[in-house]
Amino acid sequence: MKKVLITDGVHPLLQEGLEAIGFECDYHPKISLAEVRERIAPYSGIIINSKILMDRAMFDAAPLLEFVARLGSGMEIVDQVYAAEKGVAVHSAPEGNCNAVGEHALGMLLAHANNLVRSDQEVKQKIWRREANRGFEIMNKTVGIIGFGHTGSNFAKKLSGMGVKILVYDKYKKNYAAHLTYVEETGLENIIQNADIISLHLPLTPETKHFVDTEFIASVARPFLLINTSRGTCIDTEALLSGLEKGKITGACLDVFENEKVENFTLEEHKMYERLYEYPQVILSPHVAGWTIESKQKLAAVLLRKIKAALKD
Repeated sequence: MKKVLITDGVHPLLQEGLEAIGFECDYHPKISLAEVRERIAPYSGIIINSKILMDRAMFDAAPLLEFVARLGSGMEIVDQVYAAEKGVAVHSAPEGNCNAVGEHALGMLLAHANNLVRSDQEVKQKIWRREANRGFEIMNKTVGIIGFGHTGSNFAKKLSGMGVKILVYDKYKKNYAAHLTYVEETGLENIIQNADIISLHLPLTPETKHFVDTEFIASVARPFLLINTSRGTCIDTEALLSGLEKGKITGACLDVFENEKVENFTLEEHKMYERLYEYPQVILSPHVAGWTIESKQKLAAVLLRKIKAALKD
C-alpha cells in the first residue's frame, strides 16, 4: 500500500479521503523538517505547510515520491523545477483560503480606519477618548491592489461595495479584470500616483523580495496606508519604519513579517520589531489571515480533489 506523510494539522476529511482511495496515511503534525528528511524515503505522497522545505535534497531522499500537496498557496518552499524533473506532481490550494485572506485584509483596514484596537484597549482601562479616536471612512478613497491572483481578487470583491476606487496591477497578467466592473486594471505607476491605500498580494520570489523598499515608498505620490497579507519579505522592514517615522506611511496592517520565528530573532531584529510595535497606527497579526475554521476544511477539500484528479489522469 502506498503511503502519505501528513506533516501539519489538517482537517480530517483529507486523511479520510486519501485512505478511502487506497493510501496509508501517517499523521505527524508536529514533525520537524529534520525528521521529515530522515523519514521521507518510503512515502509516495507528502502533505506540507510552510515549515517543510521541499528542496533538491528532500526530493533526492524520496525515491518513491509521486506528489507534494501544499496546504495553501506559498510555493517558494517547493523546488517545482526539480519536482518536474523527478516526475513529482505538485499541488497547492490557494482557492481554499483566499476568502479568509480577503476578509482578514478588510478587517485590518477597517480596524485601522476606526482606531478599533487602540480604543478597545483604552475602554478596557476606563479611558474614554472619543475625539482622539475619531476615525476616517474608506469611502471615496483609492485602493491599489498589487498582485491579482486568488487573494488579491478576493480582497477586491470584498471592497466592491465599500464605495472605493479599486486599481489593480498584476505584472504577469493582461485583460484579467475586464469582466469585473468594480476594478480598474492598470499599471503600477497609476497606483503609485493615486493610491491612498496599497495592499500587497504577491508570491515570494527573488523579484518580489523587498518590493516595498525605500525607493518604492519615496515614489508613492501621497501618504498611504500599507497592507500586507502575502509574504513578509515583500516589505523591507527598515524602509517601512523610515516611512512611518517620516509620515509617508500613515499606518500599516501586517499579517506577515520578514522573520516570523520570534525565538530566532537577532539582537538587531529584536530592536527593529520593538520599534515597529511602538507605532499605534500599526496593526499586527501572527500570519493568520488564511487561518480560519472554514479555510482548514476548504484547504483539505481542494487538495483532496486535486490529488484525485491527478491520479485519475
